[in-house]
Amino acid sequence: MANTVLRKDYSGAGNKQRQTISVWVKRCAGLSGNQAIFSVRHTGNSNYYGYLRFKTDSSLEYYINTPSLQMRTNRIFRDTNAWYHIVITLDTTQSTEADRLKIYINGVQETSFQTATYPSQNAEVTFGDDYRHEIGSYDSSYYFEGVMSHFYFITNTAYQASTFGSTDSTTGEWQITTSPTITYATNSFFLLKDGNSVTDQSGQGNNYTVAGGTLSNTKDCPSNIFAIMNPLWRPMSNQTYIFDNANSRVYANSGTDWLRSNSTIGAKTGKWWYEVHLGTGNTENRIGWDSIDHTNETNENYYSGLNIQLGNGQVRGGIKGTSSYSPNAVQLPLDGGGNATWAQGDYLGMGIDLDSQTITIEKNGNALTTNWSYAGYSGTSVLKSRGFFIGPSANWYSGSGNQNIFDFNFGNGSFNGNNLTGTTYTDSQGNGVFKYEPPTNYLAWCTKNLNV
Repeated sequence: MANTVLRKDYSGAGNKQRQTISVWVKRCAGLSGNQAIFSVRHTGNSNYYGYLRFKTDSSLEYYINTPSLQMRTNRIFRDTNAWYHIVITLDTTQSTEADRLKIYINGVQETSFQTATYPSQNAEVTFGDDYRHEIGSYDSSYYFEGVMSHFYFITNTAYQASTFGSTDSTTGEWQITTSPTITYATNSFFLLKDGNSVTDQSGQGNNYTVAGGTLSNTKDCPSNIFAIMNPLWRPMSNQTYIFDNANSRVYANSGTDWLRSNSTIGAKTGKWWYEVHLGTGNTENRIGWDSIDHTNETNENYYSGLNIQLGNGQVRGGIKGTSSYSPNAVQLPLDGGGNATWAQGDYLGMGIDLDSQTITIEKNGNALTTNWSYAGYSGTSVLKSRGFFIGPSANWYSGSGNQNIFDFNFGNGSFNGNNLTGTTYTDSQGNGVFKYEPPTNYLAWCTKNLNV
């Protein structure tokens, strides 16, 4: 959701003393600024409003102006790879102040706050009243940058976090309960499940409308996290990187230097596949893979990763601490003879076999080069023997303007925020959505595939 607003104007009030908000969110680029997850306001009286939002310092705040209520965490939330499960449990009828409002993150109750103003006993909050409610913004501002899933707003009952999730006994991770037992009441809703957009699945008929921006579906969800490009890792910190569309698009619009961006998920073994669309570009851009835990920075920026250059199809590779490429401008061969090349506007399918140490590439759904071996090149950071975690990467030279824009699909199911339509494909495990069919046994970059 980037500048996307979901809205409903309620015509009657629900219970305003007992409520629950439960939503899974994944933050993306734009970690600065206020970002509203859920908000409410009276369109005729400016004294009545409230919101659940991330603050400029990435703390989480639940705030209501009238009656006075403010809970703002000390903890900050800047992880752009994982999903956060947020639960707000409100019951102002409780005699003990701390029992009137509880905030849970991934099943754990928050106990440390910058600000803690609890509601007075029996207070009636603004959420659930016959006011305007918005998801993804406050009054068409404070836009949320990221994705959401399984959004519940429940009146008349104060549920605990354990209603919506549980701790995995093997991994210790908090996991989603996809079909919790819920009693819904007036103004309750359940949105954003399994690709369903704004239709209320609570049975209360509280459908929302898209009042701004574009709502798109992604296969990235709390039970299967897909890779995105990582905005927290910037080897050239003085450059201006831009991440859009839930961090599936990356480019830079100022400065003149070589830049790189890596994915959030890496692997040491297996066969992996992603797609990338070269929307704009010059000859100074390269697509490939890089070590995401052993990367070059600043003046070593040239020598990292295994990347293939636009236009001539030449391969370069290097590792942290080296001062030369190996391979160095080696021509990628075309299946059947000749040179493998591509250009602006092409869709590339990018495959790497970390066990056999080979790469396979398709262009617009057709085989380009198959099982090209990089095993003999000592400077390549993706050599399995080095033990690094390898993930997709982009390497480009930033001149004036947006010369190089990369739109990735790691199986998320879209390019530039536009969902794939018509005939689409999954990987060999049935995960992801791709424009073209991946080769047999190549997998999407997602958490479900890490144990395959």
